[in-house]
Amino acid sequence: MEAERLNWLRKNQSKLRVGKYRQLTDSASTNNQGEKVIQGKRVILPSTFVGSKRYMDQLYFDGMAISSVVGFPDIFITFTCNPKWPEITRELGKYNLKPQDRTDIISMVFKIKFDELIKDLTKKHILGKVMACK
Repeated sequence: MEAERLNWLRKNQSKLRVGKYRQLTDSASTNNQGEKVIQGKRVILPSTFVGSKRYMDQLYFDGMAISSVVGFPDIFITFTCNPKWPEITRELGKYNLKPQDRTDIISMVFKIKFDELIKDLTKKHILGKVMACK
């Protein structure tokens, strides 16, 4: 799936208006001594491609914009997954599998628990009133 998206991005650079990044390709085609360097074709990934530099930059800028309006955060929560959660071990135990064998189950359980945490924080206000959430 990701390979297909990358292929589409590579083949449709003109549709993505990456021509405005011409200076990037012009400056990258010479080395420090001003000599021409032969390179492959540069592909610009948009901010909609999850994991790209522009995607990460966009998340950062969104966070800074939220902070400038409502103030800086009082709490920072990191939520991780434990492959030994009862829901996961119960499901994997039926088929005698290891967590790395069924990452889809791990992802689904994590998403369910994460959504519940967000609901508890934003709707039930278990840690107080939420001013902003991204």
